[in-house]
Amino acid sequence: MPSFKLPSLTLRGRLLLYMTLVSCVPLLTLTGLQDRLMRQQTEAQLDASLRMEAEGFKDLLESTLAEREASAHSWAEDPVLRQALRTKDASASDAMLALLQRRYLTLNGIVLFSDDGVAVSASTPALREAYAGGAEAVRQAAWFRQAQAGATTAEGVEVEDPIYGVHVLPLAVPVMDERGQRLGVLLAAFDWGQVGELVKPALARAQHRGHHTFSLELRRADGRTLFDTRKGEHDDTGRVAAVAVNGSDVRDVGDGWRFLAQLEPDEAYAPLNEMRRLVLGLAALLVAGVGLGSWVLARGITRPLRALSEVVRRVVKEGDLTQVMEVQAGRDEVGELTQAFGQMMKNLRETATSLQEGTHVLSETVAELNLASEVQERNVARQAAALQETQVTAQEIKQTSLLAAEKAETVLGVAARAEEVGRAGEVAIRDSLGGFQGLHEQSGEMAMRIVQLNERTQQIGGITQTVKDLADQSNMLALNAAIEAVRSGEHGKGFSVVAREIRNLADQSIQATEKVRDILGDLGHAIISTAKMTEQSHSSVAEGLEQVRTSGEHLKELATIVQDNAAAARQIAGAVNQQNAGIAQIFSAVTDLSSMMVETQTSLKSTTGAAKRLQEVAGQMEGVARSYRI
Repeated sequence: MPSFKLPSLTLRGRLLLYMTLVSCVPLLTLTGLQDRLMRQQTEAQLDASLRMEAEGFKDLLESTLAEREASAHSWAEDPVLRQALRTKDASASDAMLALLQRRYLTLNGIVLFSDDGVAVSASTPALREAYAGGAEAVRQAAWFRQAQAGATTAEGVEVEDPIYGVHVLPLAVPVMDERGQRLGVLLAAFDWGQVGELVKPALARAQHRGHHTFSLELRRADGRTLFDTRKGEHDDTGRVAAVAVNGSDVRDVGDGWRFLAQLEPDEAYAPLNEMRRLVLGLAALLVAGVGLGSWVLARGITRPLRALSEVVRRVVKEGDLTQVMEVQAGRDEVGELTQAFGQMMKNLRETATSLQEGTHVLSETVAELNLASEVQERNVARQAAALQETQVTAQEIKQTSLLAAEKAETVLGVAARAEEVGRAGEVAIRDSLGGFQGLHEQSGEMAMRIVQLNERTQQIGGITQTVKDLADQSNMLALNAAIEAVRSGEHGKGFSVVAREIRNLADQSIQATEKVRDILGDLGHAIISTAKMTEQSHSSVAEGLEQVRTSGEHLKELATIVQDNAAAARQIAGAVNQQNAGIAQIFSAVTDLSSMMVETQTSLKSTTGAAKRLQEVAGQMEGVARSYRI
């Protein structure tokens, strides 16, 4: 069967159409073949029946006429009739002919004519009187001339005979003497109305069969009608007919006659038409039954599929995973598909629930990481500000140390001004002692803050590891979801796209987390290095502070030991030079610490940016997860 597409029909409509066609086309074909065979059988039966009636009519009429013609020939050889023709004495012949007419009721009369057409004897006196004076007409009659020639004709049957008043068949035979000389003609007028009596049994049989339009007809060889059971003119066009022909193998009056048995086609094929209507009615009922069965079957197949399609449409359009499959399906392939789809919906709900929970935890962790990064950024900013202040203070200490060196040189050059320089040095030492004390405290506070910064960095590293673990779990969940989507086939393509996006987001989260972990590692190393340098600066400041205290004691002794001012001045100059070197080291360490703090701020900004990007990724994952209602 050729395939063709019907895009305007639904699956149910195509199933109904295909099943109906598959069932009805063979049925209609068989019905057509059966109708054709039945028509052929009916036509054969009708032809056989009508032919049998036509043959029966022919045989019956032929035998009747042959009997009457043979009787006429035997009568013509009777000596009484020969004697009547010779002597013109008709008393004996009249009695004989009257006796024959009474015996053969199918004859309307028997007349004996002389060879010149004069009626010599008749079965009744009235009949002889009717032919009196009509010798010329008798001689001109076709039956008379044919009888003289030794033949019998049916001329004049189709018209009413004026002598007898009815249609008669003139069975005329020659009367011969013993030497074969023709003496005259014997006419036996066969009552043509008797043909109707002959066909009555055939008409009765036709009536019994229900053939009310059945008719029998007798025609001459030239087509003229000699007898018809129907009265008047009739149109034979289209009538069913069978013909029996009287052959010429035996010479008789009916040679070439055609006997027709006819029937109207509506009546002839009435049983066939009735059977056809019955078959068509049964075929229509069967087609309706097949259509109804096909509809029920198509409905049983497409109803679960339509329900599944509606569920898929809502999942794709609305993201609704809360739907419950309530489709009643059998244990066939559609039922298995329905159960598999229900299990897939359950797995999707569980996956979406796990994804939402994971994204929620990831969002909270990222928020905490972001908050910690902001706090650390503020702390580092404050530490940077403190370092800047320390750097300024160290610059001032450096300048003070340079001034002390100049003073020491002045003490060495001008011993006379030792007392004045001692006072100025005492004041400077006191100020330096206060500045070194503040620097010492600030260095200790900076070391504590760097330790706190290191602890915060380690906490951020732990949070980053947690975020990485969550991203790995999301990646595994997305991989499992992709595997389930592949198992679901065509129906899982939409969720496969979602799983692929979740895997991409998880990969981005893992990359961002690894980047944050690397940044935090660098920041930790920098903080550890800064802590070591801060400890060294704190030790240097402590030594400087101790030296300044020692210088103060020497300056106090300078007021009482003026004589030793030169030696003291040299000691002060050496101490100031040593102090200047230590302050230079402190200033260099503070400068390096400030640079590291700038780098720490930059790293913290990168960490904050990575945390924000991770938060955006978590938001996207949460948005994807929340697009499904569970």
